[in-house]
Amino acid sequence: MSTLKVTAKGQVTLRQDVLKHLGVQPGEKINVEKLPDGRVEVKALRSKGKISDVFNFLKKEKGRPLSIAEINELAADGWAGKR
Repeated sequence: MSTLKVTAKGQVTLRQDVLKHLGVQPGEKINVEKLPDGRVEVKALRSKGKISDVFNFLKKEKGRPLSIAEINELAADGWAGKR
């Protein structure tokens, strides 16, 4: 069990071992659910997309193959949750 300290701003920092247990990397999101009796449940927020969705990014647009720069931009948008 980990003990966490609440800052003056009401924030809590999760320790690296907790983040590793959740499988969360920097920039990813977690879900906190309020339960009865003042308890909370913390879970890693997982994308609901399918791996096959990635292949749609790589399909030809406008009849021409995508450039490396276009593929990189699409991948960055996907990781940022914009697609």
